[in-house]
Amino acid sequence: MTLLSYVKIWLACARYSIVRTMMFRFDFLMWALVEFGWMAVNLLLIAVIYRHTDDIAGWTKYQMLLLVGTSMLVQRFIMGFFWSNLFEMARNIRSGHFDFFLAQPGSPLFMVSTRKLDLDGIANSFVAMAVVAYAIDKLGLAPSFIDLALYALLVLCGVLINYGALLMIVSLTFWLGAAQGIEGSYFTMMEFSRLPRETFRGAANVIFVWILPAVIVSNVPARALLHGFEPHNAVWLLATTALWLGLGIAVFNRGLRRYASASS
Repeated sequence: MTLLSYVKIWLACARYSIVRTMMFRFDFLMWALVEFGWMAVNLLLIAVIYRHTDDIAGWTKYQMLLLVGTSMLVQRFIMGFFWSNLFEMARNIRSGHFDFFLAQPGSPLFMVSTRKLDLDGIANSFVAMAVVAYAIDKLGLAPSFIDLALYALLVLCGVLINYGALLMIVSLTFWLGAAQGIEGSYFTMMEFSRLPRETFRGAANVIFVWILPAVIVSNVPARALLHGFEPHNAVWLLATTALWLGLGIAVFNRGLRRYASASS
């Protein structure tokens, strides 16, 4: 299949998701409000903490707001574009309904990753963008178009790192038959992306900064806006993106060869 064919398939899936969401408007509104409430709690927590201190690990209030907004942006994109698809993949593997995707003419990985959009997550990504814009204004920053484009690229890297990690975790269902506990631990781990890298010391620094991609997905893009382009951080994030995306695809393809289908 050509690239244009994949674009047409994705657009058709997006249209289906929008039509389906409009059929269940209350469900969409409820989940959008739930996500918005969770984001509001995080922002209120920052306001409360900074009533008692001027900085945390060298990060001022609005620098922290920029970091948390970046973390929210990455997570909202993951929730909007991939979360439901990958979790549904795990259920389909267990039930045998995964055969449906193998019967499609395109790549199974593309089909299972892009079938649905969660519009509540996508809608709240604009809230996260507003938080980032507000922090930029309060910090008195004046990023150029190139700075914003670089920030967008680094956020995209964060999204792809999360996608690769989630894909790898969910693909373990090919061997384990279930991955609910592991999926939950992933979400807990990514909560660390709201914290500055400087707060991690010793073993925590090794685990959450260097081994797992929990911290750099938000810290590197935020630092690019705060301190300008830092080549070593950009290269680090790009290399981490290639590593985790490659691991996710490799584990998925290995599991695909193991899948026995519903007919077995």
